Formats: sequence, structure tokens, C-alpha cells
Amino acid sequence: MMDDAHTTIADLKLAMGEFVAARQWQKFHRPDHLAKAISVEAAELLELFLWLSPQEVDEKMANADFRQAVRDELADVMTFLVSLSDAANIDIATAVRDKMARNAAKYPAEKFQGVYHRPVIQESNRSF
Repeated sequence: MMDDAHTTIADLKLAMGEFVAARQWQKFHRPDHLAKAISVEAAELLELFLWLSPQEVDEKMANADFRQAVRDELADVMTFLVSLSDAANIDIATAVRDKMARNAAKYPAEKFQGVYHRPVIQESNRSF
């Protein structure tokens, strides 16, 4: 059974790799192409919620057809994320844990209880 409780990220990578290989799509699964595909699919997910009030979102999420549309777009985003991590040789679990640790330092819980604001950053740590 492939549900969240019984499926690892490695399982998803394997399933996507097999799907891509069966169609000989490896040449299309370059990091740049996959990053663009993630953006497109995320925009399609976002479009489902465009201009909806919080109450309308709650009402829509109770509708089976709407939930299926959200589920489909979410799956599209996730499959491209998994494919990108595979194409770029990035371990998703390690990347998420590392990012969460940096975010914990950047947004200490005692200072950000129930509020969010961007901390002032003096310099970018990007070297590209």
C-alpha cells in the first residue's frame, strides 16, 4: 500500500524513476526543466485557491471534486520535486532536516510564537 504511513521517499524516487525510464523521459528530467515544471504545477495548485476567502476555502475543501483537483495538483508538484531531487542527487530528508535546523535558528520559537516577520539579514550567504 502506497500511503504516507507506509511509503518512504526512496519508494517514491524508485516509483518515479521507473515511470520515467519506462517512457524514456530521462533526457527531459534535467534539474532546470524539473524546476520549471514544479513552478508550473505549483501555479496550477495555487490557481485553485485564487481569490477565495478563508471561509470559501473551507467550503471548497469539503467538496470531493475540489479535493480531488487539489490532490492531483499536489501530486504533480510532489512527483516533480522527487524527480528533481533524484536528477540533482539531493537527499530530500537530509535537505529538509538541514533547512529546518537553519530555520529554527533564524526563527527561534520564543520570538515567533503566533507571529511571523522576516528577520533582518545583513548579508546573503549565497555564493553563486
